[in-house]
Amino acid sequence: MFIKVFSMSVIGMESYPVFVEVDISPGLPQFATVGLPDASVKESKDRIRAAIRNSGYRFPRAHVTVNLAPADVRKEGTGFDLPIAVGILAAEELIEMAALRECCFMGELSLDGSIKSVRGVLPAAFKAREAGMTSLFVSEDNAPEAAMVEGLDVFGVQTLPDVVEHLSGRKILQALQVDTESLFSQKRHYDINFSEIKGQRQAMRALEIAAAGAHNVLLIGPPGSGKSMLAKRLPTILPDLTFEEAIEVTKVFSVAGSLDPGETLIAVRPFRAPHHTISDVGLVGGGQTPHPGEISLAHLGVLFMDEIPEFKRNALESLRQPLEDGTITITRSALTAAFPARFMLVAAMNPCPCGYFGDRVRACRCSPQQIRQYQGKISGPLLDRIDLHIEVPSVKYRALTAREEGEPSNAVKERVGLARDIQKKRFGSRGVFTNARMNEKHIRTHCTIDEESHQLMEMAIEKLGLSARAMNRILKVSRTIADLEGQEKIEPAHVAEAIQYRSLDRRII
Repeated sequence: MFIKVFSMSVIGMESYPVFVEVDISPGLPQFATVGLPDASVKESKDRIRAAIRNSGYRFPRAHVTVNLAPADVRKEGTGFDLPIAVGILAAEELIEMAALRECCFMGELSLDGSIKSVRGVLPAAFKAREAGMTSLFVSEDNAPEAAMVEGLDVFGVQTLPDVVEHLSGRKILQALQVDTESLFSQKRHYDINFSEIKGQRQAMRALEIAAAGAHNVLLIGPPGSGKSMLAKRLPTILPDLTFEEAIEVTKVFSVAGSLDPGETLIAVRPFRAPHHTISDVGLVGGGQTPHPGEISLAHLGVLFMDEIPEFKRNALESLRQPLEDGTITITRSALTAAFPARFMLVAAMNPCPCGYFGDRVRACRCSPQQIRQYQGKISGPLLDRIDLHIEVPSVKYRALTAREEGEPSNAVKERVGLARDIQKKRFGSRGVFTNARMNEKHIRTHCTIDEESHQLMEMAIEKLGLSARAMNRILKVSRTIADLEGQEKIEPAHVAEAIQYRSLDRRII
């Protein structure tokens, strides 16, 4: 008997339909899976056989052939366990064929028949709805994320018999309902606040500018000066995610398998802080079948790279494309996958190997050559993509013990939001939403300066030793500072402030 069951597969961020075709015919007992399956799919036959038997059903003693169509695309993962098992039981007439219409199945089977979660359910749910499916059967852990898709009945099932009983009409399951608006508003919460930062007024001002224009940041200071503390609180002053952006971020986490069991939605901007020992694949993504890396998990949020000179050179250089384009493309022999990677980079480093070059209290033990080699680990092209270089000096005792709290995150976020609104109106719908993403044409149009500002720029480049490539970065930051003050024209004071945020360019050793 021939049965066709609908399922989904995920490659990169894209999902596509897979028809699980099951044929049971007379012959010697055999279980064959065709349709370009990978090792995990081939191994499913043993899991499926044990799950069916341990669920109280009879596994057919006949020739079982499973075809995963389209047969010219490689299938990977364990999400086909459930649809294959449903197809076999339907071929054994335990499920009516009519009950499978407009139903999609995804899930891994344990040997006892319980259903486990798989990756990529959220993008698969959107694609299943587009394909005309009305019901989706997944594990209980995956159901909350899939239930975010309106117009699709999502059933979170624990075991294979639950699916059979529901499709047979003997035990009707209730589709999971989620109040998306209420859930979205409840999850918008941070446990940390900008007001907890002591001292570092200049660094806090620079982070506000960075947040307003989505500029990349490099924090330079001795150990214990508060670089990590500043970076962790940057997301609290960024504009809130819209619902569409939250879905976009949650899709990435779903494909990466990084959603916690039962988690529904990523409602706050992600903050990712990989260790400097991370591999290239762990940072940018990859694998035989590409999966997202840390830069994609930081999409629409913050990627914090502490002790950036300690990262591998190849890993650092791999950041250049996503910093410029907002996406990362991974090519393998069988396929090419693109992942979103529009993030703010916040890097931190000591000024020298010992960490105390330029410190007001402790003396530096490093030679000029050691300092040059240490700072030279960050290449010019990568440094060119970092708009603000912020010096974070050690904080004095009186500032640390002061009872007065700083400005709260909400107050700073309000100013940042107003500046972002100005930028949205300026660029319209041309694919650029923040000053950091301006190209040469935008800079010429929106970053015009007067003669006094030109003189400041000339002095910065020729007399202070700033590189010529820093000019556009200074203009972008100047534009953001003017937006924060609600001014249409860039003033010399804005340019002067932007110039001081290029400390690594002008450092002379």
